[in-house]
Amino acid sequence: TKMCIMYPVLRTHLCHLTSAKVSVNGVHLHYQQTGEGEHALLLLPGMLGCGEFDFAPQLKNLNKKLFTVVAWDPQGYGHSRPPDRDFQVDFFERDAKDAVDLMKMLKFKKVSLLGWSDSGITALFAAAKYPSYINKMVIWGANAYVSEEDEIIYQGIWDVYKCSEKNKEASRSPVWI
Repeated sequence: TKMCIMYPVLRTHLCHLTSAKVSVNGVHLHYQQTGEGEHALLLLPGMLGCGEFDFAPQLKNLNKKLFTVVAWDPQGYGHSRPPDRDFQVDFFERDAKDAVDLMKMLKFKKVSLLGWSDSGITALFAAAKYPSYINKMVIWGANAYVSEEDEIIYQGIWDVYKCSEKNKEASRSPVWI
């Protein structure tokens, strides 16, 4: 089963890193947390990614005195399995609720979001639905809307089991655990 890519060399640099699962909205969500700062940051990984892989440099390098950094795996991604990932019509909204509820469970009064790719869209939903809880946002690689051309592209890549041999090979390395 594909989960999150682990780079053992990075683990040695991540001192004082908490890695845990908590029950949120009926699923067990995995997160990693580091830092002691007053400004809480939630790192949201891209499609089929996970916090540990997509944000290893941020977990390692963001100022631990200014920020408390949390990288999560949305349900069905990385170590937040089971359940397997599904893509229901409202999955961005579901992920936004899970992300906000995770941070509330971790006792943060307000958070800033760093959203990459599809999770940039999740961050936008979170800001729209929970504006008083979101402090700031940085999003990149996200779509603001889906064009007809985008929909055709998405239909072609929606089933990750039918992706190209090149992409399948890339997903097999270095090590999936």
